[in-house]
Amino acid sequence: MAAIQSFSATHPGDPEPGDLIEIFRPAYQHWALYLGDGYIINVTPVDEGPPATLASAKSVFSRKARVRMQLLKDVVGNDTYHINNKYDSTYPPLPVEEIIRRAEYLIDQEVSYDLLGNNCEHFVTLLRYGEGVSDQAKRAIGAIGFVTAAAGAFSLLGLLHSRSRERQY
Repeated sequence: MAAIQSFSATHPGDPEPGDLIEIFRPAYQHWALYLGDGYIINVTPVDEGPPATLASAKSVFSRKARVRMQLLKDVVGNDTYHINNKYDSTYPPLPVEEIIRRAEYLIDQEVSYDLLGNNCEHFVTLLRYGEGVSDQAKRAIGAIGFVTAAAGAFSLLGLLHSRSRERQY
């Protein structure tokens, strides 16, 4: 697969059908599932096609997505990627034939999309493992929880401070 080497900044290895592909965008990671022969399946905004970088960035603000089969090199563009089957030790992968069959069934279907609960990583892990998981979403939820807790703590401190000042007068 010499074509893969020509568009990636680093040689990520040759993906096999059913592999998870992590694509490194400037501010986040986009996920796809490798189908074979240079093609992947991924989710993109319903109303958008290429350019892939713009399409996957717009998906963050969308509630619907379209499942597309595209060439890996077109989706990666000038970004880099690597094969990342990071959940294999936690969730046993389904048989490759089943992964591909499930993926092909969904091509051109419209699916719901939610950045924290049903994003591109959830989509491809559901295909590979039968379980939708996303470390990226867990980190975002954790960050939101931390910010919310910090804001609550500062509000409480402000309330306590204002009450203590009221008692002084």
